[in-house]
Amino acid sequence: MPQARRVPRPAALTTAVLAALAVTGSPAAADLPPRERGLFLTVSGAGDTWIRGVRLTCPDTRGSHPHGATACAELAEVDGNLEALPGDPRPCTKQYNPVTVAARGDWHGRPVDWHKAFPNACVLDSETGAVFRF
Repeated sequence: MPQARRVPRPAALTTAVLAALAVTGSPAAADLPPRERGLFLTVSGAGDTWIRGVRLTCPDTRGSHPHGATACAELAEVDGNLEALPGDPRPCTKQYNPVTVAARGDWHGRPVDWHKAFPNACVLDSETGAVFRF
């Protein structure tokens, strides 16, 4: 019988979070109870060495995102198009320490399943503003 392969803890955690996302998927907003609507946002480090996430509902009535009101305003400005976020432009170093972000859920009834990698956290913040600032 083959030996079971031990999965490093960070990878196991990432796998568990991604599995939970896969199970919940992006059902139509009408199928979700009000407390489940909104976006589940994640940020993860290089090689999935760490991951954190938060649910953002707009308007930010739950307060689970530390910059919820600003994040909602920035998303409203671009009608939920994460590629068009105005960000908070500023110079960043060229240090390579990649981070990956994802957004899943719904934006005012439209399904969202978006992810993007950035070369470092400064570039992420510069390009996405308050949305992934948690």
